[in-house]
Amino acid sequence: MWGGLGTLRERGDTSAARGNNNSGCGCGCWDRVEAGARQIECTINGLGERAGNTALEEVVMAMKVRNDIMPFQTRIDTTKIMNLSRRVASVSGFPVQFNKAIVGKNAFLHESGIHQDGVLKNVETFEIMRPEDIGLTQTNIAMGKHSGRAALRSKLKEMGFDLADNQLNDVFVRFKALADRKKEVYDEDLAALVADEATMAEHDHLQVKRLRVICGTDGPQEAELTLTIDGVDHSIDATGDGPVDAAFNAVKMLFPHQARLQLYQVHAVTEGTDAQATVSVRMEEDGRIVTGQSADTDTVVASTKAYVNALNKLVVRRQKSAPGDDLKSVNYKDAS
Repeated sequence: MWGGLGTLRERGDTSAARGNNNSGCGCGCWDRVEAGARQIECTINGLGERAGNTALEEVVMAMKVRNDIMPFQTRIDTTKIMNLSRRVASVSGFPVQFNKAIVGKNAFLHESGIHQDGVLKNVETFEIMRPEDIGLTQTNIAMGKHSGRAALRSKLKEMGFDLADNQLNDVFVRFKALADRKKEVYDEDLAALVADEATMAEHDHLQVKRLRVICGTDGPQEAELTLTIDGVDHSIDATGDGPVDAAFNAVKMLFPHQARLQLYQVHAVTEGTDAQATVSVRMEEDGRIVTGQSADTDTVVASTKAYVNALNKLVVRRQKSAPGDDLKSVNYKDAS
């Protein structure tokens, strides 16, 4: 892998540098760039098979903050990085780990006393870049049930979400409902609300109207579900190996399908027992691959809505697929 790097510039070769991240550190992208390569093949959040690929955000910000030793330009607007990272995490169903460089939740948090003291005296003591450089608001101010519509609009705009009036009204209703259940609503909660609202608005063939589950040490667990299908309510009771399995079985009984569940993943949006859970579901049917996502303070409700969201996207994929199409692909436009 390393052989011949020194001869790239000598040959006038400006080929690309591609790094699988099997051993970390981007597998020597900088050596190849310094040797003459003028393209780095990388991915947002470092996604990729095995240990992933070189993370775009890490490469771009390294060149931005240490341009003195890496005098290269990318012309990338770094303020878009955070929203792009969130988008990729939503589409792929793989949340970013908290300690991920640049885009991880803890990248700009300081808990240690000596760290806090150093940052208060001089922020550059432990931060070589500003949160604003990647599109983060300077402070993560919590909002609550007394926050108004104007404050919500301003906060969302700071986070990069410019919503139309009708979209804002829908998000505001859900924000108030969430604020009644949570003491504080953080940026991550708002981002989850916006993503959830966009998903529900775009795909509404199926809607979860009511869900009640019975679970505990004595099985089987039960789910009572009312599902709205094309405007008509349908109700059923189902059992399963756990409340989520029971709820999924209820959905499948009301809306029969042959889709196979490939991924079920739960991610806590914030800390605390009242935190929202973001659930990602990936399903496959006859080569059609869809990803559904939803957030709620009730994990079972979030799971059921994510499952239904995936089915909604599957319905759209069925309608868009013409006979003879190559179906074995992921439609990222449908993965809101």
